[in-house]
Amino acid sequence: MSSFLRPAETDQKSAARIPAQAQYRPVSSHLAIAPPVSVVIPAMNEAENLPYVFKTLPDWIHEVVLVDGNSTDDTVQVARDLWPDVTVVKQRGKGKGDALISGFAACTGEIIVMIDADGSADGAEIVSYVSALVGGADFAKGSRFANGGGTDDMTPIRKLGNRVLTTLVNAKFGARYTDLCYGYNAFWRHCLDEIALDCAGFEVETLMNIRVVKAGLRVQEIPSHEYNRIHGVSNLRAVRDGIRVLKVILRERGTRKRAVRPAMITGEVS
Repeated sequence: MSSFLRPAETDQKSAARIPAQAQYRPVSSHLAIAPPVSVVIPAMNEAENLPYVFKTLPDWIHEVVLVDGNSTDDTVQVARDLWPDVTVVKQRGKGKGDALISGFAACTGEIIVMIDADGSADGAEIVSYVSALVGGADFAKGSRFANGGGTDDMTPIRKLGNRVLTTLVNAKFGARYTDLCYGYNAFWRHCLDEIALDCAGFEVETLMNIRVVKAGLRVQEIPSHEYNRIHGVSNLRAVRDGIRVLKVILRERGTRKRAVRPAMITGEVS
């Protein structure tokens, strides 16, 4: 079902993350967990899509953190109507990377899941990501091209670009990824101290994927299906953002593991 990039074996470090007296929450008929799970959703003018996104989220998650990129529609109000306890972070900067960093800093859960607000991701898949993490992985990386994955939303040029960039990262950093530029991922909160995110745009996913490898974290790919955006138009631009991803790859190739620096929040929580 999933391809391992590094054996995700349970050890004393991973076992220590689970509180001994924690109250377990049923996730499926075969899995119950103690670690609270936070879901981060960066959104800008996604009011029409949020009902589809929230409908797929499992009811056992600990919290939803919505990062609002200064929406001009009813994104925030719709989110609060759908999930009354939602944490809303007002983004001060710009870009998906900046939004995610703000959202991560506002999370209180031990496991963090990042998911898009356009309806392209199925929240029901979260159980697979969480299962990988409680099974010993540090970082559960979604893949549209692993066995069992798929995509309805990639043009030929984007698919080619993703394949080339994935091959380049695998060759330069010793990874074994099947998909590089995908925004559906999950990880233990402690990983943020290892990867020290510092980019603002769509290239944030690539930066995360590179730095988890450089940090020696245990990564497991999770087959995921990407659906078409339901409403609106994506801000992604294949050539422009592809160049930004390439610049990140080249920059990271010439740097050693960065000093530990926690992500800084850049938004207001409400």
